[in-house]
Amino acid sequence: MNNRLTDLNLIFSTPVWTTIVPNYKEINEKMYNYIQTLQSNDPKGKIRSNLIGWHSQNFNLQDPEPQSFIHGISSILNESLTDMGWDLKKNKLKITEMWTIINPTNASNARHIHSNNFISAAYYVKASKECGDICFYDPRSAKVIRTPITNAINKLNIDVVNITPKEGLLVLFPSYLHHSVDINQSDKERIVISFNLNLLQK
Repeated sequence: MNNRLTDLNLIFSTPVWTTIVPNYKEINEKMYNYIQTLQSNDPKGKIRSNLIGWHSQNFNLQDPEPQSFIHGISSILNESLTDMGWDLKKNKLKITEMWTIINPTNASNARHIHSNNFISAAYYVKASKECGDICFYDPRSAKVIRTPITNAINKLNIDVVNITPKEGLLVLFPSYLHHSVDINQSDKERIVISFNLNLLQK
């Protein structure tokens, strides 16, 4: 018997989409070779949120490998945008930038956001056990100022949510959502492709 006196209404939800991309093994093989070439041509890379790890320059989105990758995930992207209720007839979808990060052992990524975009993504080309979870932080600043003692962690009181990478896993999330990457405690490289999506009025 339910003796509740109130209705629990969950509002202002923060969406995070996750899926294993079909044919990810084929995609990963192509993108791994592409990424190896990029790193060979630019071993220094750039510094953004990466701590120890290698951060590439932005991909040339006209290259056949990124084009093939985008084609392979386009239906998944459209599904997330449809969930948001965004009008794709009046808004033009644009990938503003795409890059890769290679985290060797002990590498991580500092907490950050992807400003001036609507949706951001992480796609895993190489991901072994304990290679470093992606961590999402509660975006409601007022909520995390004070935290009472809790009996157990649940969806209403949790402040950080971790998602464990898997090869072929695509994670989509609002670009305003603060996130970081835990230290790679494995002896293998963690390779992620990240990109940002914007919507422009037609």
